[in-house]
Amino acid sequence: MTAASDPATDPATGRASDPASDPASGPASGLAFDPWDPAFVADPYPAFAELRGRGRVLYYEPSDQWLVPHHADVSALLRDRRLGRTYQHRFTHEEFGRTPPPPEHEPFHTLNDHGMLDLEPPDHTRIRRLVSKAFTPRTVERLRPYVHGLADDLVARLVAAGGGDLLTDVAEPLPVAVIAEMLGIPESDRAPLRPWSADICGMYELNPSEETAAKAVRASLDFSDYLRTLIAARRKDPGDDLISGLIAAHDEDDDRLTEQEMISTCVLLLNAGHEATVNATTNGWLALFRHPDQLAALRADHSLVPSAVEELMRYDTPLQLFERWILDEIEIDGTTLPRGAEVAMLFGSANHDPAVFTDPERLDLTRRDNPHISFSAGIHYCIGAPLARIELAASMTSLLERAPGLRLAAEPERRPNFVMRGLTGLRVEL
Repeated sequence: MTAASDPATDPATGRASDPASDPASGPASGLAFDPWDPAFVADPYPAFAELRGRGRVLYYEPSDQWLVPHHADVSALLRDRRLGRTYQHRFTHEEFGRTPPPPEHEPFHTLNDHGMLDLEPPDHTRIRRLVSKAFTPRTVERLRPYVHGLADDLVARLVAAGGGDLLTDVAEPLPVAVIAEMLGIPESDRAPLRPWSADICGMYELNPSEETAAKAVRASLDFSDYLRTLIAARRKDPGDDLISGLIAAHDEDDDRLTEQEMISTCVLLLNAGHEATVNATTNGWLALFRHPDQLAALRADHSLVPSAVEELMRYDTPLQLFERWILDEIEIDGTTLPRGAEVAMLFGSANHDPAVFTDPERLDLTRRDNPHISFSAGIHYCIGAPLARIELAASMTSLLERAPGLRLAAEPERRPNFVMRGLTGLRVEL
């Protein structure tokens, strides 16, 4: 297989927008992979098994991407410097054969493109080093009592009410409050954080619509304006918070974060700091409800919580797909991927690869050999992974201790999104 020439592109994304790329037209090349099909979104794992059987890399026309479904390849490509989250450190849009995003989308791209997740060295190295000075293990560990106390309070309210929506009552407010507390965002200002994040993250789905882009632009402007004001206040009156730490952080060459880099970093920390945790919580509890033997074992032995957190993140992966650009031509299993092509690494498929995981379709909370890649790998490994693990373990432990009879009250609905896999709600009762 070889990559097709670059077709006409969608002005919102720079991706394919020819008739064959219409989501309604279904999967290309006979693949079962179809991220706009509700049935696929509900359970993509059988289709992933088919993809792995079809080969190591497969071209998918509707999103103009090369799909990589095997764990070994995904893990290697995450560390391969011939690929990048951006190409603009080396090429212009035109040199790379891509259409620049429309000017009206500029606020989103300015915000997104200055965050370290979408940068490559040397800028990525510099920013991550500076963020690491403020985002230290000691800072994270200092939050542990706050996380556990908040989890207990949220679960206590759920229990007092006799049940509720695990998504809105526990899964969402916990990580949002934690990262807001870490950044130093006052409680009175936190209400718009989750809506802003949701609107911005909509742009990370495949072929987002113009409506999605407009929401992301509006949220990018509002979020940036808010943080610009908060950063100015912290410059005058520093506190014991991450924003103050980012202002103070500098490296041996006295490099500091620019204001835009600081704004983009704060937004990234909030979005990445709660989006995956929210979805991992609800995906995980739904998996437990559907595997009562595993839930019973967990209730009988709370020491399984750490391994349960890892297994649940593997079993139903919250981030299903991670994109990177081909900066220098590579070859995978005899297939040449040219410069300018885009690779879609399928984390959910990699986490179910039988070459790495014994009986991968089985939920096993005692699984010890569990090299899942839900937190990515390489230079873009999630800097907030330790905090996410604390949050997931805290909410799980509190629910096990305070709501031992928790059960599913209604069949939940999946969000229509594929890339960020989650639920619209999870109704539970005691």
